[in-house]
Amino acid sequence: MSFEDAGEFVGGGGAKIVSPVMTLQKAIDMGEYDPDFLATFPEWHPLSRHIQWEMIRQGLKNRTRQLRVHWAEIANQPDLSKKPHLAMAMKNIQKQLEGLQHDEERLQVEYSI
Repeated sequence: MSFEDAGEFVGGGGAKIVSPVMTLQKAIDMGEYDPDFLATFPEWHPLSRHIQWEMIRQGLKNRTRQLRVHWAEIANQPDLSKKPHLAMAMKNIQKQLEGLQHDEERLQVEYSI
């Protein structure tokens, strides 16, 4: 067995175990869009404002897609009408989607200046 500097396990025949380090791109891919959080990554700071905005937009799109998929998974549960607790989950997802729209509008104004 050997270990590489990146924290990945390299062994014969087995699956690679990837390092648990979060990167800026992974955060964007997972739906993170808050500029304050994204600014915790050193690679965020040298980016132009335009590129930062494009990354924020991608994070917003990813988060929206994730929430819509989650909502659809709940909506497609067997016997949904017999599971009132799932209706509350769907309402919470709806609120998050509305919040995302508000955040996108606010950030659009902030990054268009």
